[in-house]
Amino acid sequence: MDIRENIRQAIRSIRGNFLRSVLTLLIIAFGIMALVGILTSIDSINSAMADNFTSMGANTFNIIRKGTGVSSGGRHRRRDRGPVISYDQAKDFRAAYDFGAKVSVHLRCTSIGTAKFGNESTNPNITIYGADDNYFEAAGYDLSYGRNFTFNEVENGRNVAVIGSEIASKLNFKNKDVEEGAIITVGTYKYRVIGIMKEKGSSSSFSGDRTVFIPLLNAKRFYATQNSNYNISVIIQNPVEMDAAVDAAIGSFRQARRLRVEEANDFEISKSDSLVKLLEENTKYIRWATIVIGIITLLGAAIGLMNIMLVSVTERTREIGICKAIGATRENILLQFLTEAIVICQMGGVLGVLLGILAGFGVSLIMGATFYIPWRWIFMGISVCFFVGAVSGLYPALKAARMDPIESLRYE
Repeated sequence: MDIRENIRQAIRSIRGNFLRSVLTLLIIAFGIMALVGILTSIDSINSAMADNFTSMGANTFNIIRKGTGVSSGGRHRRRDRGPVISYDQAKDFRAAYDFGAKVSVHLRCTSIGTAKFGNESTNPNITIYGADDNYFEAAGYDLSYGRNFTFNEVENGRNVAVIGSEIASKLNFKNKDVEEGAIITVGTYKYRVIGIMKEKGSSSSFSGDRTVFIPLLNAKRFYATQNSNYNISVIIQNPVEMDAAVDAAIGSFRQARRLRVEEANDFEISKSDSLVKLLEENTKYIRWATIVIGIITLLGAAIGLMNIMLVSVTERTREIGICKAIGATRENILLQFLTEAIVICQMGGVLGVLLGILAGFGVSLIMGATFYIPWRWIFMGISVCFFVGAVSGLYPALKAARMDPIESLRYE
């Protein structure tokens, strides 16, 4: 009896015990669906978050206050913070850094601001940012209409503003209003709007669409205090020179901070790729937890399959005796029942993989991420099903193969 005949016989047996086989098949399918679906979803989430983190560009890095960067888990949480980055230090760095790069200095003024235009006003939940003429390029923002700040507007602290798309929608602010030089009230100050941002989306803690950008010196004049912390972004021309640019920035900023040679850095360098690596590190534990949970689910399915195969062996005792009487060997009987268990598992596995792919595709659509067919998880799911079928069917198959043909023929 060749393998094809074994498979045909296994399918006939599954049809003969349709309900039991389908129930076991579905247990396996749901286990594989959870395994493949969650793992595919994690990959989609990683892809979407990586796109967001790298939207500022692979040629950008930030200089931030020590202790304010993202850390991976509580055991790595920093408890000490360095001194704030002052306006003078940021300006000194921008003047001294000569790597052939663009430097942007920016300040988060408040996250409870308000804006008003005509009879329309926003809730007190908008963010006001002080930015220079290089900020939008560094942060990966694009304008839907209007223009960026000029160098003179930034240096002189002019009362001009660029607003996010959500604020423009809330205030019913149109492109023609930009052309006409319309004035909005931000907090208690009036600004002429020179541009509207393209819609960018938001994270849990920040929405660029709900932000008003004003010139940096204007922000310093109206919102800054002695404890205000300024952030610095550096845009290099060639991403290949990233490491050299970071080293040069560290040296220049140490001079701006007036640090002695023996003193350690009291600031940090943040790059988009480091955030991506941190995300992958954190989701690694979720991935392993998913695999363990999926294996536990499949263990339950394996026990159910083994029970079905043992019942099948008992019900087909006379059939086994007849097969042996006409010349079937132990190996033939062993292979027949083992194949049946594997076929049930593989049918459940294929169904589970298809359902898992659909689940992952749904998450990709929700996240707005690019969906990739998860070939490695498909291969893993099919391999796990083959292993589960082989392990679950081995004992029943051995039991069937060891049956005495005479006793089997006498079985009622």
